[in-house]
Amino acid sequence: MKTNVLLIEDETDLGNMVMQYLTLCNFAVTLAPDAIAAMQSAAGHPFHIALIDVNLPGMDGFSLAKQLQLLQPALPFLFLTARNQKQDRLTGLQLGADDYIVKPFDAEELVLRMNNIIRRSNKLAVEEKVIAIGHTTYNKDTYILQVPDEDEIQLTAREHDLLLYFFQHPNKVLNREDILATVWGSNDYVLRRSLDVFVSRFRKYFAKNPNVEIKNVYGVGFLFSIR
Repeated sequence: MKTNVLLIEDETDLGNMVMQYLTLCNFAVTLAPDAIAAMQSAAGHPFHIALIDVNLPGMDGFSLAKQLQLLQPALPFLFLTARNQKQDRLTGLQLGADDYIVKPFDAEELVLRMNNIIRRSNKLAVEEKVIAIGHTTYNKDTYILQVPDEDEIQLTAREHDLLLYFFQHPNKVLNREDILATVWGSNDYVLRRSLDVFVSRFRKYFAKNPNVEIKNVYGVGFLFSIR
């Protein structure tokens, strides 16, 4: 599953060059030339990371970052800028930026930094008390799954353990036997049947969430896909 990137860059040539390189690296890139286009994109589509140019027309990158945080609070972001002043770097980091890269930059280094940020973000998301995917949230303390326009769903202890395992291993093919051994410590008939029942329930719980899909991998197990 590709990583969704929001790239905000008003320099057409640089924006297209970065977008092409990231696309070759298997990222799905949305290029926005200004703050208005960026906010419109963020309002209707979840992203894994945002790359924000500081010197934007109309609204600067620092102000835009504040607006994006309102639209997608968990969105990690880094600044791209031609300015290498200490105060600018401090401002960016104070706003919660995960990194600050000065132009001209090496595209390969940019990708490495992006991947590091995304890995940290995924780890923190799982460690948080409340896990959010799109508009669906799960409270690990209360075992409550909140689906938009639906009543709260109270999970059982075994459902909780299985869902956390899926959250911790997104976008990977998970072996059925490994799931049973790791999550419940057994591979007996009852638990094998329970696994199928729980997966069916999860599909219903996430049916209205376009960011989540649980696929059967024939002869192996399951793929918990997060966009």
